[in-house]
Amino acid sequence: MNILKTKRSTMSRRKFLLTFFLGSMGLVFLDSFWLERYIIDWKEFDISEGSENKIKLIHLSDLHINSIKSFHKTMAERINNERPDALFVTGDSVNSKRGVPILDAFLSMIDYDIPKFAIMGNVDYTGRVNSATLRETYKKHNGKLLINQNHKLKVRDRTVNIVGVDDYLCGYPDFLKASRDLDLSVDTIVLNHCPAYRDEIDAINAKLGQKIKLILSGHTHGGQITFFGKAIFTPHGSGNYVKGWYKNALSSLYVSKGIGTRGLPLRFGSRAEAIIFQV
Repeated sequence: MNILKTKRSTMSRRKFLLTFFLGSMGLVFLDSFWLERYIIDWKEFDISEGSENKIKLIHLSDLHINSIKSFHKTMAERINNERPDALFVTGDSVNSKRGVPILDAFLSMIDYDIPKFAIMGNVDYTGRVNSATLRETYKKHNGKLLINQNHKLKVRDRTVNIVGVDDYLCGYPDFLKASRDLDLSVDTIVLNHCPAYRDEIDAINAKLGQKIKLILSGHTHGGQITFFGKAIFTPHGSGNYVKGWYKNALSSLYVSKGIGTRGLPLRFGSRAEAIIFQV
């Protein structure tokens, strides 16, 4: 009798452990392949330092768009509801030139009246995306593709400089050229795909003296797969940057974990994000 009870108890424990293991694996699978990829984490930061005339900006990075999914529609709806003064896309919008019409469809879901500013990323280049075609696509939707160029964004009675730097890995980044003819009396926001180039931006601007309010980057995907908050891999061009805020005496950098994925179609401990800034 005791032997039978022991066997039943052992079998029950094994069944429980197997069920627990399979359940845990199912949750990890659900989290990695769906929740962290398609449930966008919207974050908001107020860096206006008490300014009454705030400018609202939304930052997207690394869309890697190759098809329109339901979360793209939800994201576009959120952008339209937020009514930002500008939308920034910091590179790797598509994976190849075949993705440009799909990017066009995504941008068409966003209110035309919202100004859009974008830069090139390394995958835009390796995917052989024609920069002229990409430029026309953004232009069609009230957008500008900035490749070592700048633009004065006027919002009500404020003006800010938008500086777009070419990709660090596959392009020819030139922050000095991108800063040509800037008004040094107003704040500057820099769009820079690979965060490693931030160090050179700081070095150049130490001589230029721009009032850099914010540098926005992507590229890293926040590591895309992390364990206990530590990324096991970041791509070349990341430098010492992975995700979130990096501040020093010269500039404040925010590295977005981005929207899409590259390589493995999953995220773990690095949920996709979109950021709202009050500047």
